[in-house]
Amino acid sequence: MSATVTLAEKPTLTGKLVLLRPVGVADLPGLTELVTDPEVRRLTGSHASFDVKALEWWYATRAEHDDRLDLAIVERATGEYVGEVVLNELDRNNLSCSFRIALIGARAFGRGLGTEATRLILGHAFETVGLNRVTLEVYDFNPRARHVYEKAGFVHEGTQRQALRWEDAWVDAHSMAVLADEWVEHRGHPAVRG
Repeated sequence: MSATVTLAEKPTLTGKLVLLRPVGVADLPGLTELVTDPEVRRLTGSHASFDVKALEWWYATRAEHDDRLDLAIVERATGEYVGEVVLNELDRNNLSCSFRIALIGARAFGRGLGTEATRLILGHAFETVGLNRVTLEVYDFNPRARHVYEKAGFVHEGTQRQALRWEDAWVDAHSMAVLADEWVEHRGHPAVRG
């Protein structure tokens, strides 16, 4: 089975609040806002600076990859790009991958958009792709995200002490994972229903 596990299919996933669809060059204004938002940069520990041409190339080439899935998070009520969700670092032999999500600051936080996007992408990872394990890292100063991940079934597996240097302070990173059988238990839980 492991030889056939792929992220080549770039689906559109629909929930009540959000639509997840393949990213494209048309999403460049939203991506630019995302990667330059000071709060998003802090929560994701992003020190890198980005230029528009590099961002344009990035979104233009995501469909070519069978080892990652980059989907735009679009708020259904407004049709606006509000972030992205990504499955990457696919390990076909071990049926696992990494997960990350980023939402554009204040206009997307606290409204259930990230919770639903997380639920949708995990459903795809486990039920369609056939993965057994999805992992992530979350920084200690992002308890809101950690709470969302726990609601979706992620379990804390360890702490990488002082993994990030941010504004002259050391920040721990927490490793979390959810397994396919744990997802089955959480997918119907009221806290993760769309």
